[in-house]
Amino acid sequence: MPYPDPFYPVVDSVAWVARLAKLGVGTIQLRAKNLDDAQALQIVSDALEVTKGTPTKLVVNDYWRAAIVAGAQHLHLGQEDLVDADLNEIRKARLTLGISTHDDEELATALRAKPDYV
Repeated sequence: MPYPDPFYPVVDSVAWVARLAKLGVGTIQLRAKNLDDAQALQIVSDALEVTKGTPTKLVVNDYWRAAIVAGAQHLHLGQEDLVDADLNEIRKARLTLGISTHDDEELATALRAKPDYV
């Protein structure tokens, strides 16, 4: 299955990741907000665990440090998160990188980061 799927759900909990993975959804983005580092690591680790043995590819939204530590493969950053992200560390961890854009200026910013997809 190609990554990312041209259309994929964005959810905010491990429970949703588990439900969708059981249904065979190819790509799911986990987008939980306002977590501290420990909470982010826990939710990312738990979500990766429930996708094991399934065809689901988990995309971690925003929490690039947790994605690296937990062993995720895919990351998506918004423009505001891109500012503080360490792109060298993300590349060293071999995470695929997607970046959100909403206008031409944001697209130019995203393209300078050399993402895998926009």
